Amino acid sequence: MTATVRAVTPRDRAALERLVRDLWGTNIVVGHGTVFEPATLAGFLAERDGRTVGLLTYVVDGDVLEIVTVDAFPPVAGTGTALMDAAVAAARADGCRRVVLTTTNDNLDALRFYQRRGFRIATVRPGAVAAARALKPQIPETGAYGIPMRDELELERDV
Repeated sequence: MTATVRAVTPRDRAALERLVRDLWGTNIVVGHGTVFEPATLAGFLAERDGRTVGLLTYVVDGDVLEIVTVDAFPPVAGTGTALMDAAVAAARADGCRRVVLTTTNDNLDALRFYQRRGFRIATVRPGAVAAARALKPQIPETGAYGIPMRDELELERDV
């Protein structure tokens, strides 16, 4: 059964705060030197059988929708794709021209996922994770597949 995706509502905020803490270790995420509080942002929840199985949060700045977080659990069940499709639809509805997101150099599964959905690497910020770690010390030194987390990669796609 596929997940149902719906917009985050004010009544979701307390549950989102707990979910974000469970997923990210704190109530903040850091990207490109910016501190975000995902539980306070616009977003989408994916639900299946009355349970939350995914979350995507975003901000809009001018004609750019920036995806701040995207999580699907379990992965490889179509939930991430449904959330990304909802974000692109929201970007179109808001008159945005691009969708962007930031990930780290170790996140090979995410890089594959994003590129298969039309995103391309637009910017590489060497050493940016050290600066992010200064804002969020919980960021580990080593990430997926034992790869040192060092760089941020920004990906984008046209809407």
